[in-house]
Amino acid sequence: MEILILTNREIEKLLPMSECIGVMEECLLAFARGRMHQPLRMVVRPETAAGLMALMPAYKSGEASAYGLKTICVFPENPAKGKDAHQGSVALFDGETGEMRAMMNASAITAIRTAAVSGVATRLLAREDASELAIIGAGVQARTHLAAMACVRSLKRARVASRTFEHAQALAQEVQPGYSFPITAVETIEEALRGAQLIVTATSAHEPVLKREWVAPGAHINAIGAYSPATREIDTATIAASLLFVDRRESAINEAGDYLLALQEGAISPEHIRAEIGEVLLGEKPGRTSPDEITLFKSLGLAVEDLAAAEYLYHQAKTKGAGTWVEF
Repeated sequence: MEILILTNREIEKLLPMSECIGVMEECLLAFARGRMHQPLRMVVRPETAAGLMALMPAYKSGEASAYGLKTICVFPENPAKGKDAHQGSVALFDGETGEMRAMMNASAITAIRTAAVSGVATRLLAREDASELAIIGAGVQARTHLAAMACVRSLKRARVASRTFEHAQALAQEVQPGYSFPITAVETIEEALRGAQLIVTATSAHEPVLKREWVAPGAHINAIGAYSPATREIDTATIAASLLFVDRRESAINEAGDYLLALQEGAISPEHIRAEIGEVLLGEKPGRTSPDEITLFKSLGLAVEDLAAAEYLYHQAKTKGAGTWVEF
């Protein structure tokens, strides 16, 4: 039996953002229709460890059924060392025999598919005329979210703010040659958000970095940095003022500190979650209903998204003769 090995660089070539947005839309539709299955992720978080490990299994039913398993380590201090905070692998298995088909770099898949899902949400929820982007954070997800936002809206300018201004400057200078609109580093989050109709929070913050008074009417927010019940990027007032959409309700009510802490404070009720993105795609639930509404997509990342990306990559690699095939 041969298995396919795909590296970070190979995945970046085989999974362009524009293609991945379409793959993620189909994945979320399939999940909403009950054709894909996943449990809550299992997280190993020892008190003395520098990071955590999460196990994220998923299954796709149908004629070409498949299993996937992402094993991901999250080390928040890695960016200061010049490394991605997310390290791990995505394994793909045949749904009929259980044989392993592929082992892929999880850092690349996570970086691209997370931003692609935000792209799906933004295309559904943001105003059609949204053209000013604010990105909070200057790491891997900031880069991929810039690409995703540029795929789904005609951007006129982008501003980047980070905990360290030099990091924001470095990101803006690095990515500017790839875009026709200006990308500017600013010193404060408030300055970045001023007049922004599209907002991405991609930080490792444990406390809110975004305040309600900084958010313009009609803005759309993609909140992707916080992933545990005790951490959040978005303040309670913004959560309460927003129409809240999620990738999956079960994940949000168990893992989304942005939602759970506002709930604990009594600012919102359990019914505050408007819909899953898949429900909006199916037309079962409404998205934005007026130009001045603030919409907020809380992303936690789903194992079904990793499985969908891995399947796409597997078929692309076979078609294009990419990757390395090894006896297993």
